[in-house]
Amino acid sequence: MRSSHWWALAAGVAVVWLLIQLESILMPFFAGMIIAYLGDPLADRFESWGMSRPVAVSGVFLILLLVFALALLILIPLVAQQIRQLGQVVPNIFDWVQNVAAPEIQDWTGYDFRPELGGIQRVLGEHWQQAGGTAAEVLARVGRSSMAFVTWITYVSLIPVVAFYLLLDWDRLMESLRNMTPRQWAPDVVRLARRCDEVLSAFLRGQLLVMLCLGIIYAVGLTLLGVRFGLLIGLVSGLVSIVPFLGFIVGISIALLVAFFQGDTWVLMLGVVGVFAIGQVAESTVLQPKLLGDKIGLHPVAVIFAVLAGGKLFGLTGVLLALPVAAVIMVLLREVHDRYKNSSLYNSAQEGGREEDAP
Repeated sequence: MRSSHWWALAAGVAVVWLLIQLESILMPFFAGMIIAYLGDPLADRFESWGMSRPVAVSGVFLILLLVFALALLILIPLVAQQIRQLGQVVPNIFDWVQNVAAPEIQDWTGYDFRPELGGIQRVLGEHWQQAGGTAAEVLARVGRSSMAFVTWITYVSLIPVVAFYLLLDWDRLMESLRNMTPRQWAPDVVRLARRCDEVLSAFLRGQLLVMLCLGIIYAVGLTLLGVRFGLLIGLVSGLVSIVPFLGFIVGISIALLVAFFQGDTWVLMLGVVGVFAIGQVAESTVLQPKLLGDKIGLHPVAVIFAVLAGGKLFGLTGVLLALPVAAVIMVLLREVHDRYKNSSLYNSAQEGGREEDAP
């Protein structure tokens, strides 16, 4: 290995070590970086309309502020209200399962699971009742620890500041990184960076928009049908749609269960099926082709593993870094695979196999 390769390896190890040492303060910077990455195409679009870069970036942040304020004023109170209502309905569901479903299951299978069900109900009831007190206690502790509270507020307030300045100089920063790349590596680095950008944009921008649209379709449809907790079910279904078909399976199962316990007619349950069918048709015919196109996103299993591994290793910072790092690793693995398929090792093995097969 040449000395330049050793220097590159040493620099990479030093960067990883530095990130590990500074993990506790990196969260606002990585969060701001992700926001800047997501907002750069919109800022570029505003610039193409004749706006200066500062005005374009200010427009992006104005849109983000409006969306955030709308969520705070409308969605959060509604979701909190439905969660409280759900806590009132859960005991009725347990009563039905224990008094109606459990005897039928016992007649079919000979197994009585009501003792275990009663234990689950007691534990769930205790934790549900203690949830408000626990939250209040946590808030009280945070309030008493003035330093921790100030640190938390500082980190949160730094996110939009970091995002604003990164977005303001995003194109300049990318050009600087490109110019700093050693000339002999520049073509490969630029090509790999573009492939990483395709994967990240397909997932972070495209998939998040697909999740948002599906959540809106499910929430509005279920609410118009009169299904209880329709907003909550729709939001949960949209969030778990990060894994293909999981949002559909989870959402329709919960919605059908809620519609059944409402005691309404089978028409309501058919309406639930119709809402989720519309969502799936919209996803396959409109959302996926328009928002994702033919870009290859991250594999669902890679997404799950990356998020869990990042959270386990580096906490919230690891969760923020998980998807970008997974995208880079996937692109590099594909590059290694392509180079192997074009290498003399692979081709000679293939030719050797053909010669052995020949008479």
